[in-house]
Amino acid sequence: MLVIVDLVLMLIDLTISILNAVVRTVVRPRLKPIDGELCLITGAGGGLGRLFAIEFAKEGAELVLWDCNAEANEQTAKLVRELGIKAHTYTIDLSKRESIYQTADRVRREVGDVTMLVNNAGVVAGQKFLECPDALLERTLLVNCHALFWMTKAFLPHMKATNHGHIVTVASTLGLFTTACVEDYCASKFGAVGFHESLAHSLLAEGGLDGIKTTLVCPYIVNTGMFAGCQIRQELRNLVPPLEPLDCVQQSMRAILSDEMMVCIPSIMNMAVLSRALLPWEANIVTYRFLGADKCMYPFIKTKQQQQQQSPVANGHVKSG
Repeated sequence: MLVIVDLVLMLIDLTISILNAVVRTVVRPRLKPIDGELCLITGAGGGLGRLFAIEFAKEGAELVLWDCNAEANEQTAKLVRELGIKAHTYTIDLSKRESIYQTADRVRREVGDVTMLVNNAGVVAGQKFLECPDALLERTLLVNCHALFWMTKAFLPHMKATNHGHIVTVASTLGLFTTACVEDYCASKFGAVGFHESLAHSLLAEGGLDGIKTTLVCPYIVNTGMFAGCQIRQELRNLVPPLEPLDCVQQSMRAILSDEMMVCIPSIMNMAVLSRALLPWEANIVTYRFLGADKCMYPFIKTKQQQQQQSPVANGHVKSG
Protein backbone atom coordinates (compact mmCIF):
# COMPACT_ATOMS: atom_id res chain seq x y z
CA MET A 1 0.00 0.00 0.00
CA LEU A 2 2.84 2.36 0.89
CA VAL A 3 4.44 1.96 -2.52
CA ILE A 4 1.16 2.97 -4.19
CA VAL A 5 0.98 6.14 -2.08
CA ASP A 6 4.60 6.94 -2.93
CA LEU A 7 3.88 6.30 -6.62
CA VAL A 8 0.96 8.73 -6.59
CA LEU A 9 3.03 11.36 -4.79
CA MET A 10 5.86 10.83 -7.27
CA LEU A 11 3.50 11.31 -10.22
CA ILE A 12 2.17 14.52 -8.65
CA ASP A 13 5.71 15.83 -8.14
CA LEU A 14 6.61 14.77 -11.68
CA THR A 15 3.66 16.70 -13.11
CA ILE A 16 4.52 19.78 -11.06
CA SER A 17 8.16 19.62 -12.23
CA ILE A 18 7.11 19.44 -15.88
CA LEU A 19 4.66 22.32 -15.47
CA ASN A 20 7.31 24.42 -13.72
CA ALA A 21 9.72 23.75 -16.62
CA VAL A 22 7.07 24.84 -19.12
CA VAL A 23 6.35 28.01 -17.14
CA ARG A 24 10.06 28.86 -16.98
CA THR A 25 10.22 28.86 -20.77
CA VAL A 26 7.56 31.58 -21.09
CA VAL A 27 7.82 33.52 -17.82
CA ARG A 28 11.02 35.27 -16.77
CA PRO A 29 12.13 33.52 -13.56
CA ARG A 30 12.94 35.39 -10.39
CA LEU A 31 16.71 35.87 -10.12
CA LYS A 32 18.48 35.59 -6.79
CA PRO A 33 20.79 38.36 -5.55
CA ILE A 34 24.48 37.41 -5.31
CA ASP A 35 26.01 40.67 -4.11
CA GLY A 36 28.53 39.85 -1.39
CA GLU A 37 29.11 36.29 -2.65
CA LEU A 38 32.70 35.18 -3.30
CA CYS A 39 32.72 33.66 -6.79
CA LEU A 40 35.65 31.67 -8.21
CA ILE A 41 35.83 31.27 -11.99
CA THR A 42 38.33 28.99 -13.73
CA GLY A 43 39.56 29.81 -17.22
CA ALA A 44 38.89 33.48 -16.47
CA GLY A 45 41.59 34.83 -18.78
CA GLY A 46 39.44 34.92 -21.91
CA GLY A 47 36.51 33.47 -23.83
CA LEU A 48 33.49 32.58 -21.73
CA GLY A 49 35.46 32.89 -18.49
CA ARG A 50 36.10 36.60 -18.96
CA LEU A 51 32.47 37.22 -19.87
CA PHE A 52 31.31 35.24 -16.83
CA ALA A 53 33.57 37.39 -14.66
CA ILE A 54 32.07 40.59 -16.03
CA GLU A 55 28.49 39.34 -15.65
CA PHE A 56 29.06 38.16 -12.08
CA ALA A 57 30.71 41.50 -11.31
CA LYS A 58 27.64 43.33 -12.61
CA GLU A 59 25.62 41.33 -10.08
CA GLY A 60 27.91 42.47 -7.26
CA ALA A 61 29.86 39.29 -6.53
CA GLU A 62 33.49 39.54 -5.42
CA LEU A 63 35.66 37.52 -7.80
CA VAL A 64 38.51 35.06 -7.60
CA LEU A 65 39.94 34.51 -11.08
CA TRP A 66 41.97 31.43 -11.99
CA ASP A 67 43.79 30.95 -15.30
CA CYS A 68 47.04 29.53 -16.66
CA ASN A 69 47.73 32.81 -18.51
CA ALA A 70 48.67 35.45 -15.93
CA GLU A 71 48.61 38.39 -18.34
CA ALA A 72 45.19 37.55 -19.75
CA ASN A 73 43.85 36.93 -16.25
CA GLU A 74 45.03 40.34 -15.08
CA GLN A 75 43.27 41.92 -18.05
CA THR A 76 40.04 40.31 -16.93
CA ALA A 77 40.64 41.55 -13.38
CA LYS A 78 41.15 45.07 -14.74
CA LEU A 79 37.78 44.96 -16.50
CA VAL A 80 36.13 43.74 -13.30
CA ARG A 81 37.75 46.41 -11.14
CA GLU A 82 36.57 49.09 -13.54
CA LEU A 83 33.06 48.02 -12.50
CA GLY A 84 33.94 48.73 -8.88
CA ILE A 85 34.26 45.06 -7.89
CA LYS A 86 37.18 43.38 -6.11
CA ALA A 87 39.04 40.79 -8.19
CA HIS A 88 41.80 38.46 -7.01
CA THR A 89 43.94 36.68 -9.61
CA TYR A 90 45.78 33.38 -9.36
CA THR A 91 47.91 31.67 -12.00
CA ILE A 92 47.35 27.93 -11.99
CA ASP A 93 47.66 24.78 -14.08
CA LEU A 94 44.41 22.89 -13.55
CA SER A 95 45.97 19.66 -14.80
CA LYS A 96 47.95 19.44 -11.54
CA ARG A 97 45.96 18.26 -8.51
CA GLU A 98 48.36 19.57 -5.85
CA SER A 99 48.44 22.97 -7.53
CA ILE A 100 44.65 23.15 -7.20
CA TYR A 101 44.72 22.23 -3.51
CA GLN A 102 47.59 24.62 -2.72
CA THR A 103 45.98 27.53 -4.58
CA ALA A 104 42.64 26.81 -2.90
CA ASP A 105 44.39 27.09 0.49
CA ARG A 106 45.87 30.43 -0.60
CA VAL A 107 42.44 31.70 -1.57
CA ARG A 108 41.01 30.77 1.83
CA ARG A 109 43.89 32.49 3.64
CA GLU A 110 44.08 35.59 1.47
CA VAL A 111 40.48 36.20 0.43
CA GLY A 112 38.01 33.95 2.26
CA ASP A 113 35.70 31.03 1.65
CA VAL A 114 34.34 30.60 -1.88
CA THR A 115 30.53 30.44 -2.02
CA MET A 116 30.08 30.20 -5.80
CA LEU A 117 32.28 27.94 -7.90
CA VAL A 118 32.16 28.22 -11.70
CA ASN A 119 34.16 25.38 -13.30
CA ASN A 120 34.51 26.93 -16.74
CA ALA A 121 38.05 26.10 -17.93
CA GLY A 122 38.34 23.66 -20.80
CA VAL A 123 40.86 22.51 -23.40
CA VAL A 124 40.74 20.63 -26.69
CA ALA A 125 43.66 18.93 -28.44
CA GLY A 126 42.33 19.34 -31.98
CA GLN A 127 44.06 16.28 -33.44
CA LYS A 128 42.84 12.92 -34.69
CA PHE A 129 42.95 10.32 -31.95
CA LEU A 130 45.70 8.07 -33.33
CA GLU A 131 47.84 11.09 -34.25
CA CYS A 132 47.42 12.90 -30.94
CA PRO A 133 50.29 12.67 -28.41
CA ASP A 134 49.32 10.85 -25.23
CA ALA A 135 50.22 13.90 -23.15
CA LEU A 136 47.58 16.00 -24.91
CA LEU A 137 44.95 13.29 -24.55
CA GLU A 138 45.69 13.08 -20.83
CA ARG A 139 45.64 16.84 -20.40
CA THR A 140 42.15 17.05 -21.91
CA LEU A 141 40.85 14.61 -19.31
CA LEU A 142 42.79 16.26 -16.47
CA VAL A 143 41.56 19.80 -17.16
CA ASN A 144 38.03 19.10 -18.38
CA CYS A 145 37.12 16.33 -15.95
CA HIS A 146 39.60 15.47 -13.19
CA ALA A 147 40.00 19.11 -12.16
CA LEU A 148 36.29 19.12 -11.26
CA PHE A 149 37.00 16.46 -8.62
CA TRP A 150 39.77 18.45 -6.96
CA MET A 151 37.97 21.80 -7.22
CA THR A 152 34.87 20.34 -5.58
CA LYS A 153 36.84 18.58 -2.84
CA ALA A 154 38.61 21.86 -2.12
CA PHE A 155 35.54 24.10 -1.81
CA LEU A 156 32.47 21.93 -1.13
CA PRO A 157 33.25 21.17 2.56
CA HIS A 158 32.74 24.81 3.61
CA MET A 159 29.55 25.02 1.54
CA LYS A 160 28.23 21.94 3.35
CA ALA A 161 29.25 23.30 6.75
CA THR A 162 27.27 26.48 6.13
CA ASN A 163 24.56 24.97 3.90
CA HIS A 164 25.23 27.74 1.41
CA GLY A 165 26.84 27.71 -2.02
CA HIS A 166 26.46 27.15 -5.73
CA ILE A 167 28.51 24.87 -7.99
CA VAL A 168 28.37 25.52 -11.75
CA THR A 169 29.83 23.13 -14.31
CA VAL A 170 30.26 24.52 -17.82
CA ALA A 171 30.30 21.29 -19.83
CA SER A 172 29.16 20.95 -23.45
CA THR A 173 26.48 19.38 -25.59
CA LEU A 174 29.34 17.04 -26.53
CA GLY A 175 28.95 15.71 -23.01
CA LEU A 176 25.43 14.60 -23.94
CA PHE A 177 25.97 13.25 -27.46
CA THR A 178 29.04 12.68 -29.61
CA THR A 179 30.62 13.28 -32.97
CA ALA A 180 33.76 12.08 -34.74
CA CYS A 181 37.38 13.15 -34.21
CA VAL A 182 37.03 14.58 -30.70
CA GLU A 183 37.18 11.35 -28.72
CA ASP A 184 39.20 12.84 -25.86
CA TYR A 185 37.01 15.95 -25.60
CA CYS A 186 33.76 13.96 -25.65
CA ALA A 187 35.12 11.55 -23.05
CA SER A 188 36.11 14.45 -20.79
CA LYS A 189 32.79 16.24 -21.16
CA PHE A 190 30.75 13.05 -20.65
CA GLY A 191 32.82 12.62 -17.50
CA ALA A 192 32.09 16.21 -16.45
CA VAL A 193 28.35 15.76 -16.98
CA GLY A 194 28.33 12.43 -15.13
CA PHE A 195 30.29 13.85 -12.21
CA HIS A 196 28.12 16.94 -11.91
CA GLU A 197 24.84 15.01 -12.08
CA SER A 198 26.00 12.45 -9.52
CA LEU A 199 27.18 15.25 -7.22
CA ALA A 200 23.79 16.96 -7.51
CA HIS A 201 22.02 13.69 -6.65
CA SER A 202 24.36 13.16 -3.68
CA LEU A 203 23.61 16.57 -2.22
CA LEU A 204 19.87 16.02 -2.59
CA ALA A 205 20.01 12.48 -1.17
CA GLU A 206 22.05 13.58 1.84
CA GLY A 207 19.29 15.94 2.95
CA GLY A 208 19.58 19.17 4.89
CA LEU A 209 21.67 20.78 2.15
CA ASP A 210 18.95 22.70 0.33
CA GLY A 211 21.10 25.83 0.48
CA ILE A 212 23.66 24.35 -1.93
CA LYS A 213 22.62 24.73 -5.56
CA THR A 214 24.07 23.14 -8.70
CA THR A 215 23.79 24.18 -12.33
CA LEU A 216 25.00 22.19 -15.34
CA VAL A 217 25.54 24.29 -18.48
CA CYS A 218 25.73 22.44 -21.81
CA PRO A 219 26.29 24.88 -24.68
CA TYR A 220 26.56 24.09 -28.38
CA ILE A 221 29.70 25.31 -30.18
CA VAL A 222 30.52 28.82 -29.00
CA ASN A 223 32.15 31.31 -31.35
CA THR A 224 35.27 31.81 -29.22
CA GLY A 225 37.71 30.27 -31.71
CA MET A 226 38.15 27.11 -29.65
CA PHE A 227 36.43 25.06 -32.38
CA ALA A 228 37.26 27.32 -35.32
CA GLY A 229 36.28 25.69 -38.62
CA CYS A 230 33.73 23.28 -37.19
CA GLN A 231 30.58 23.34 -39.29
CA ILE A 232 27.52 21.26 -40.11
CA ARG A 233 25.80 20.96 -43.50
CA GLN A 234 25.83 24.31 -45.29
CA GLU A 235 22.07 24.48 -45.90
CA LEU A 236 21.40 24.01 -42.17
CA ARG A 237 24.03 26.29 -40.65
CA ASN A 238 21.60 29.15 -40.14
CA LEU A 239 19.28 26.81 -38.25
CA VAL A 240 21.88 26.06 -35.57
CA PRO A 241 24.67 28.64 -35.89
CA PRO A 242 27.58 28.83 -33.44
CA LEU A 243 26.60 30.65 -30.27
CA GLU A 244 27.73 34.22 -29.69
CA PRO A 245 29.80 34.15 -26.47
CA LEU A 246 27.94 36.96 -24.68
CA ASP A 247 24.54 35.46 -25.49
CA CYS A 248 25.71 32.06 -24.22
CA VAL A 249 26.97 33.55 -20.95
CA GLN A 250 23.85 35.64 -20.40
CA GLN A 251 21.62 32.60 -20.90
CA SER A 252 23.85 30.68 -18.51
CA MET A 253 23.62 33.48 -15.95
CA ARG A 254 19.82 33.41 -16.06
CA ALA A 255 19.92 29.67 -15.36
CA ILE A 256 22.43 30.11 -12.51
CA LEU A 257 20.63 33.01 -10.85
CA SER A 258 17.28 31.21 -11.08
CA ASP A 259 18.83 28.05 -9.55
CA GLU A 260 18.06 26.04 -12.67
CA MET A 261 19.75 22.65 -12.38
CA MET A 262 20.54 22.16 -16.08
CA VAL A 263 20.41 24.23 -19.23
CA CYS A 264 21.16 23.31 -22.86
CA ILE A 265 22.03 26.27 -25.08
CA PRO A 266 20.27 26.62 -27.46
CA SER A 267 17.27 24.72 -26.17
CA ILE A 268 16.89 22.89 -29.49
CA MET A 269 19.87 20.80 -28.37
CA ASN A 270 17.46 18.99 -26.05
CA MET A 271 16.01 17.40 -29.19
CA ALA A 272 19.41 15.95 -30.04
CA VAL A 273 19.65 14.48 -26.55
CA LEU A 274 16.19 12.90 -26.90
CA SER A 275 17.09 11.58 -30.36
CA ARG A 276 20.21 9.90 -29.00
CA ALA A 277 18.25 8.33 -26.15
CA LEU A 278 15.19 7.18 -28.06
CA LEU A 279 16.35 6.29 -31.57
CA PRO A 280 18.31 3.16 -32.52
CA TRP A 281 22.04 3.68 -33.02
CA GLU A 282 21.71 3.24 -36.78
CA ALA A 283 18.96 5.90 -36.92
CA ASN A 284 21.22 8.38 -35.17
CA ILE A 285 23.97 7.69 -37.71
CA VAL A 286 21.54 8.41 -40.56
CA THR A 287 20.48 11.66 -38.87
CA TYR A 288 24.09 12.70 -38.26
CA ARG A 289 24.94 12.14 -41.92
CA PHE A 290 21.99 14.23 -43.08
CA LEU A 291 22.96 17.08 -40.76
CA GLY A 292 26.62 16.84 -41.68
CA ALA A 293 27.34 16.32 -37.98
CA ASP A 294 29.25 13.09 -38.57
CA LYS A 295 32.17 14.98 -40.17
CA CYS A 296 31.62 18.46 -38.72
CA MET A 297 34.99 18.35 -36.94
CA TYR A 298 37.01 17.61 -40.09
CA PRO A 299 37.38 21.31 -41.03
CA PHE A 300 38.26 22.05 -37.39
CA ILE A 301 41.06 19.46 -37.40
CA LYS A 302 42.34 20.87 -40.69
CA THR A 303 42.28 24.41 -39.30
CA LYS A 304 44.28 23.31 -36.23
CA GLN A 305 46.84 21.57 -38.46
CA GLN A 306 47.27 24.73 -40.54
CA GLN A 307 47.72 26.82 -37.41
CA GLN A 308 50.38 24.44 -36.12
CA GLN A 309 52.23 24.48 -39.45
CA GLN A 310 52.21 28.29 -39.52
CA SER A 311 53.37 28.47 -35.90
CA PRO A 312 55.73 25.59 -35.03
CA VAL A 313 55.86 26.81 -31.43
CA ALA A 314 52.14 26.10 -31.14
CA ASN A 315 52.56 22.49 -32.21
CA GLY A 316 51.02 20.37 -29.50
CA HIS A 317 49.53 23.43 -27.83
CA VAL A 318 46.19 23.11 -26.10
CA LYS A 319 43.91 26.11 -26.20
CA SER A 320 41.81 27.07 -23.20
CA GLY A 321 38.10 27.58 -23.65
